[in-house]
Amino acid sequence: MTTAKPLSRFAVPDALSLPEDLRTRVLGLQEKMGFVPNVFLAMGHRPQQLRAFMMFHDDLMESNEGLTQAEREMIVVATSNANNCLYCVVSHGAVLRIRAKDATISEKVAVNYRDADLSERQVAMLDYAMKLSQTPGQVTAEDFATLRAAGFDEATLWDIGAIVAFFAMSNRFATHTAMWPNPEFYGMAR
Repeated sequence: MTTAKPLSRFAVPDALSLPEDLRTRVLGLQEKMGFVPNVFLAMGHRPQQLRAFMMFHDDLMESNEGLTQAEREMIVVATSNANNCLYCVVSHGAVLRIRAKDATISEKVAVNYRDADLSERQVAMLDYAMKLSQTPGQVTAEDFATLRAAGFDEATLWDIGAIVAFFAMSNRFATHTAMWPNPEFYGMAR
């Protein structure tokens, strides 16, 4: 028997008590998904920070320029697993399964992306993302040469780094708040 865990170590507002713009956005997510992802409720503790989080998240993750949306999710899943962030592995793993149209890809990318059915370009992308995430002091110009040889341009290189950096923050936030994934994420796209 499992005991229900609190959504966060901090006070979590009811979605209806959020400022109008955020309430509209969060309730729209609930209508679309059938639930509100816990991250949006937990971050509602500080509405202005939730706005900034959502804006940066959407700019990074909803684009199709340079990287596919599935590749963007691969970066999140691989680095979040390395950062021990269950929330992001589970929630973004669900989104990766949807965007890649593959029911098994998220676990493969989380555990060992080199054993997943990925292109050489995607492996190069994840090799760099993991290095930036785990040993940033070891990043060199040679890493960028490798990525350029794999076909990545300046804008895409920027996005890879921005996704790694944003989700490093998000991973730490999830750990700091003791945020747990919504149960609905586990069965999505299975």
